[in-house]
Amino acid sequence: MPILLSMAAFLMTLLGGLVAHRVRERRNLVLGAAAGVMLGVVAFDLLPEALTLDTGKIHGVPLPMLTFAAGFLAVHMVERAVAMHDTHEGDYAAHRHSHAGLGLTAAGALVIHSFLDGAAIGAAFQTDATLAVAVAIGVIAHDFTDGFNTYTLTTLYGNARRRAVTLLTLDALAPIAGATLTTVIPIPHTILGAYLGMFAGFLLYLATSDILPEAHTPRRATGLTLTATLAGTLFMWLVIGLTE
Repeated sequence: MPILLSMAAFLMTLLGGLVAHRVRERRNLVLGAAAGVMLGVVAFDLLPEALTLDTGKIHGVPLPMLTFAAGFLAVHMVERAVAMHDTHEGDYAAHRHSHAGLGLTAAGALVIHSFLDGAAIGAAFQTDATLAVAVAIGVIAHDFTDGFNTYTLTTLYGNARRRAVTLLTLDALAPIAGATLTTVIPIPHTILGAYLGMFAGFLLYLATSDILPEAHTPRRATGLTLTATLAGTLFMWLVIGLTE
């Protein structure tokens, strides 16, 4: 049953990537929605889950929050070190993303996150079948946004469509692998909580530093883009609320 449910997550991930590809002509709306979804994932899903999994503290601060700050600062330092942003005069967000590796790294992190989503399904089935079904519903709905963000992030940083499709496929397969593996090997909560915190910091930086400025360029700044960002955030709130 965990594997069957994870296959539904597989299909939803592919659907999310397909939607991101089909609406390329309204790229500002895609990016605005993606940023809102990523903010919702961080605030409503990753950080609360990380804090639930790991209650340990280091010098008075929960470990997931330390790794959250570390993830945010790590990607910021990488961007500064490689001088990633080439700002064009008069239009900050019209810069070219010449470092495709960051897009691959971001998509790779989403693949790992999807693997952990599948692992959550498998682990829940070891606890209680009713809980597992609720978790699976949340994962299936959530993986639509994972596929959407995987395709968007990969192409945003200048990667070819073939690479984006490859990462999308890996992201779709990851929940199946996670659900299968956790029927045999459980993931320690401390490691899982620390990872979720770091991934949250990583996503928040990309959403605020790269995706939102790219979506709201002076040439494309519209009320619809802002509405898309708000809608993306509210959508994740709805998904998490229905799961709870």
